[in-house]
Amino acid sequence: MDAEKPPKPRVGIPYRTRKEELNDKRNSYDMYVEAVRAAGGDHVEISLVLSAPELLKIAKNLDALVLPGSPADVEPSRFHAPRHPKSAEADADRERTDFALLDHAIVDHKPVLAICYGVQSLNVFLGGSLVQDVPSEVHTNIQHSWSGHQGPEPHHPIELEKDSRLAHLAGAQQARVNSSHHQAVLEPGKNLRIVSRAPDGVVEAVEWAGDSNWITGVQWHPERMIADDELARTLFRELVTAARKAPVHS
Repeated sequence: MDAEKPPKPRVGIPYRTRKEELNDKRNSYDMYVEAVRAAGGDHVEISLVLSAPELLKIAKNLDALVLPGSPADVEPSRFHAPRHPKSAEADADRERTDFALLDHAIVDHKPVLAICYGVQSLNVFLGGSLVQDVPSEVHTNIQHSWSGHQGPEPHHPIELEKDSRLAHLAGAQQARVNSSHHQAVLEPGKNLRIVSRAPDGVVEAVEWAGDSNWITGVQWHPERMIADDELARTLFRELVTAARKAPVHS
């Protein structure tokens, strides 16, 4: 008889916003689901209305976490800043869910891939701050924001720190990524290291430096690039691989 295949790592993905969850708007969310599946993981959809005990129960049964993008912005009072006029409305349910999941994942050494809003959420959770509106706060000719209705999605080059995980995965110190955000990491949170910037200095990626856990945050959207970008596919594969290697906790 063939040996039984090991179970697929369970990768939790919270909904992008409570509004999208209520309206069953899944087009963007399902891109994360498909990326996790293609990488060999078993996705777990996480509602944004779960109680703290319910979230903890789910978190304990996860092997890894993907924090997706979102049209919301993190509440600026969480990083002790006044609200910028162009800051989007916050989603309190998403913030509460992200923070509860991150608290468990970091303590139990479970891998995390944080994407766009997700990396901003991760950064604020760890005490960092954000640029609230890149177009008005950063003097740049690079198009970072994109509504989806302004022609093709913009792309731009990024530089990767030589000794970073991302540079190792890319096999180079440069990459080209898509861009669809108007906020970004300003001051990195505790134990986060900035490992990539755009040519204008906007932070494009961070990595966890607190211990050996696999925690990576990227400002671009690899879930939208997996069809034709090896780094995008590798990011999800490495998350799943790290999940298989993560210590088992009761």
